[in-house]
Amino acid sequence: MKHIFAMAAALTLASSNAFAEDPIIGNWKTELGDTAAISPCGGGYCITLKSGKHAGKQIGTFHGKDGSYSGKITDPDANKTYDGSLTVSGNALKMKGCVLKVVCESQTWPRM
Repeated sequence: MKHIFAMAAALTLASSNAFAEDPIIGNWKTELGDTAAISPCGGGYCITLKSGKHAGKQIGTFHGKDGSYSGKITDPDANKTYDGSLTVSGNALKMKGCVLKVVCESQTWPRM
């Protein structure tokens, strides 16, 4: 019985470490200089502003792994949501949001 509990604990620890190892998790500096935190949520990742005039607002939800993600991103000033993609390369997160996959804008955020 102890062996089963030990295996279950090891599996739980391994699955929780899967998120911890993903390069998207952490604090990022937006183009406006605000802090955006990306953390695991709902089987994917959420972006929440931690500073600035929209502090506390969730502005994105993404799914993916190993540096490549897709989902939704919200412009907090306009309160409009767009299809988006994120890629992480080293300490840089490149974000791209598009309207109808035709008009797109990109930003690059450095890790804090």
